Amino acid sequence: MAAREHSGSGDLSRSMALLWGIDERGKRGPKPGISVDRIVFTAIRIADAEGLEAVSMRKIAGCLGVGTMSLYRHVPGKAELLDLMLDGVGSIEQKDVEHFKSQPTWREGMRELAHSFWEHYLAHPWLLHVDQGRPVLGPNGLDSFELALSVFDGLLLTDQEKVGFITSLDSTAAGLARVHVNAKQAEARTGITDQEFWEAQSPALESAMKSGRYPRIAKLADDSFSALDEETFKFAMDRMLDGLEALIDHRRETGWTPPPAGARVFDEECREGETV
Repeated sequence: MAAREHSGSGDLSRSMALLWGIDERGKRGPKPGISVDRIVFTAIRIADAEGLEAVSMRKIAGCLGVGTMSLYRHVPGKAELLDLMLDGVGSIEQKDVEHFKSQPTWREGMRELAHSFWEHYLAHPWLLHVDQGRPVLGPNGLDSFELALSVFDGLLLTDQEKVGFITSLDSTAAGLARVHVNAKQAEARTGITDQEFWEAQSPALESAMKSGRYPRIAKLADDSFSALDEETFKFAMDRMLDGLEALIDHRRETGWTPPPAGARVFDEECREGETV
């Protein structure tokens, strides 16, 4: 696994200026045809194909046919470039917006939202190794967030719950996509096939299963670990949606109304069953 990178680790004011088009530097004297967008999307293509560790100003310059130093007229360094890349992969096409809006029910819209998270990580697996604990918010990222929030229109949920559920779906997608991607990349990374990997462990594991120490594991069906991929994600997603639907139905039946802005609904609902 590549060394973990962090969003927002560079000059934050420069990243924000570049993301929102309020930066004037880089417009005087650069070679025609080179722009921040071209640099960013070239970097994304490299990362998608070879991993984030393969991205360098020298390699980007080579792909664009320019000198490395000319890139610094537009982007100050790799830390700021990463912020731009993270926003760049979040761009939404109009067809995707219309697809979301065309879903007949909120649940179908939520399934599409969750599936888009899954597909996003598979298309850009390097994202799985970036720490975005402090996200740098650009226009594409906010467009995506706005679209995600639209799925919740009219539902009996607080704003805090909407954001929490989006975060939960995204985190579940990221975690399972990481397992899926790592498994796919293991053979290329180690030169050992899956069959060779498990055959090497087989004698010890067979002995362990016969020992009686692990009766539940020993009874597992042969295909128990064969679905650690999109099917597992779909299962987890549907169970999360079941829970959300049950909450919404309960609130509708009981005439629940949203608390005042700023109220901590999680704390209030947890206290409902408490006695004084």
